[in-house]
Amino acid sequence: MPTRRSVLSAWLATAGGVVPDAGPLAFRVIRKDTAIGSHGFTFVREGDRLTVSIAADIAVGFGPFTLFRYRHRAVERWQGDMFLGIEAETDDNGTKYKVSVRREDGGLRVVRTSGASYLAPDNALAATHWNQRMLSGPMINNQTGDLMRPAVASVGPESVRLFSGASVRADHFTLRGDADLDTWYEPSSAWAGLRFTGKDGSAIRYERV
Repeated sequence: MPTRRSVLSAWLATAGGVVPDAGPLAFRVIRKDTAIGSHGFTFVREGDRLTVSIAADIAVGFGPFTLFRYRHRAVERWQGDMFLGIEAETDDNGTKYKVSVRREDGGLRVVRTSGASYLAPDNALAATHWNQRMLSGPMINNQTGDLMRPAVASVGPESVRLFSGASVRADHFTLRGDADLDTWYEPSSAWAGLRFTGKDGSAIRYERV
């Protein structure tokens, strides 16, 4: 008898396409009802090749002082529905990371500054969130390079607020364990929103522009 997890995994594996119908994606990062940054994605196709450029910038301050700053840049590559790899650099408030993931025989070679290199499973995907297929298998943290296998559960459809104040209907998923966050995808598989707890315990949410 199929379990809830196996049914969810099978549905996610076939849901949507590689590129969300919405095309380029942009989010405002919200903390305590104030925008503290942005997270954007640009998709470029050349034949069956897809390049996804990712940029995230966050700054939290008090008066004229910046207390926390985060900068992330990544380039993710696909061929058809096959994930080829990702190159990422992150500055997490002064702590710097580099991650390189490239497909080779037997899996995905992960080389990182925060730990030893290793071979990730062939079906792993970068945890860049824009692709709903990420939820169907192992995820590679594109900041640290860690391999994650969080428990994924479907909550159901909900109304999700956009940065404009409008809302869209999207399916709510929870990730617990290696990752602890809530994420939403429209029926088209376009990423609609994200929520997690920041290092200081504050609630952080993404509102799509």
